[in-house]
Amino acid sequence: MLGVSRDSAASHRKFKEKFQLPYTLLVDRDREIATAYGIMGEKSMYGKKYITALRTTFVIDPDGRVAKVFENVVPENHAAEVAEAVAAVRARH
Repeated sequence: MLGVSRDSAASHRKFKEKFQLPYTLLVDRDREIATAYGIMGEKSMYGKKYITALRTTFVIDPDGRVAKVFENVVPENHAAEVAEAVAAVRARH
């Protein structure tokens, strides 16, 4: 499993330790990964619009195919959704 965000490597280390994550976190400062996966989109805050990477989770099967996509991710309870999707992928392979 991999996690990707624009946060710094130092921020990733702290986040990984705090939540005891068992996977690698990648830094995407230049938005290359987000652009390749097509998740750049418009958001607005305080009336100002901007383009950013949208919270999205991809479950990729052992053959490298996208098995499930979660868009507009809300962090609360998302881990359970992802765990269920990963278990379903594992059951098929």
